[in-house]
Amino acid sequence: MSIKVYTDGACKGNPGPGGWGALIIDGDSRKELYAGKPDTTNNQMEMQAAIEALKHLKGTSELIAI
Repeated sequence: MSIKVYTDGACKGNPGPGGWGALIIDGDSRKELYAGKPDTTNNQMEMQAAIEALKHLKGTSELIAI
């Protein structure tokens, strides 16, 4: 079974306030992860989304990152 992970991150200004989000789809199950920081960059938020999604996964044999 494969798990799909969608991630995104952004900020207003660079640096500035920003946020990240991740959607993890495992069969019929969906999990949304998200957070923000008051002073960050777009690149930091993009990477944080992927990091947090990977931290959430446990024992996954196949991962499709989109």
